[in-house]
Amino acid sequence: MSAPKKVVLAYSGGLDTSIILKWLQTEYGCEVVTFTADLGQGEELEPARAKAEMLGVSKVYIEDLREEFVRDFVFPMFRANALYEGLYLLGTSIARPLISKRLVEIAAAEGADAVAHGATGKGNDQVRFELAAYALNPDIKVIAPWRLWDLTSRTRLLEFAEQNQIPVAKDKRGEAPFSVDANLLHTSSEGKVLENPAEEAPEYVLQRSVPVEQAPNEPEYVEVTFEKGDAVAINGEAMSPATILTKLNELGGKHGIGVLDLVENRFVGMKSRGIYETPGGTLLLEAHRGIEQITLDSGAGHLKDSIMPRYAELIYNGFWFSPEREMLQALIDKSQEHVSGTVRLKLYKGSARTVARWSDHSLYSEAHVTFEDDAGAYDQQDAAGFIQLNALRLKLLAARNRRLKG
Repeated sequence: MSAPKKVVLAYSGGLDTSIILKWLQTEYGCEVVTFTADLGQGEELEPARAKAEMLGVSKVYIEDLREEFVRDFVFPMFRANALYEGLYLLGTSIARPLISKRLVEIAAAEGADAVAHGATGKGNDQVRFELAAYALNPDIKVIAPWRLWDLTSRTRLLEFAEQNQIPVAKDKRGEAPFSVDANLLHTSSEGKVLENPAEEAPEYVLQRSVPVEQAPNEPEYVEVTFEKGDAVAINGEAMSPATILTKLNELGGKHGIGVLDLVENRFVGMKSRGIYETPGGTLLLEAHRGIEQITLDSGAGHLKDSIMPRYAELIYNGFWFSPEREMLQALIDKSQEHVSGTVRLKLYKGSARTVARWSDHSLYSEAHVTFEDDAGAYDQQDAAGFIQLNALRLKLLAARNRRLKG
């Protein structure tokens, strides 16, 4: 790859991406534009601007993408009830396509010929960033310094930072206990004290959820209202998508909900152990499944459940902008036309349980399921023929097997 002339860097303001910024300037002699996305990570982002300007970038982009993130990425994913390997709510995975989308858009606006990211060569994020970028602009150059440079140890990184007058926070000079990625959907903690899956994670790893032992001793109820599969109100108060997830995070975290200790299979081939905190997402998933219970036909619901693992795997592996993900999304969104109504959740000591649900679009018929007199709503004699027809092939199989044995 020829040396780039202008690069748009996904920049957090932290040590690693600050070193990358300076490395790009010194290695290629190129102009660098930084892009910092506010996805609800809960950090002050203006220091990133000051740091980027101090390091001599030509332009700084800091954008609040929280509403777009939840509306256009998180909510569509939750319509599918997506869980990777049956457990993981994909908090890191779903953020990467939006960051890549803006990197490519800014590169076009700035006339840049490359984008760069700070993902390491061992993880999934390098795949997600780059697949999304190439899907949106097949001609874009993507620079991944962790796969190129010789700064292969923490000592080398700190030496480079000091040689280039890059500020190093005092706590970065020691061994960090673990690394954290955060956005409005979740926090992900990995590495160091978490690398041995045989050891219980220390409580100080938790960022958003209190330890369940410290959760309130009294349950709390919350009502979530949906329209066409998306949450639109909490306790009757209409809110924007990002505000809803923020509120659910607060409620879930308070009750110690949404903590997952997972050893997962990375797309690049290795297993990794992480602690994920998704308090609001856990409430949202439970409530969404609760409203689907009364509004979604069994055929549609079972079909959705059967494709969910494939849909979740596509997101995890970085194929958000693939045609197959979009095809599955169209099917999922079609299923949500009548997924409207309200669910009441009971929050207590790490759990969120659906305890009530109601909807004008409900398919539930009390007249048909009652143990009392149903006034002719259902003729129980119909079940005999239904059973005989479904049993026919089983009878034929059993008769054949008996004949062959005889």
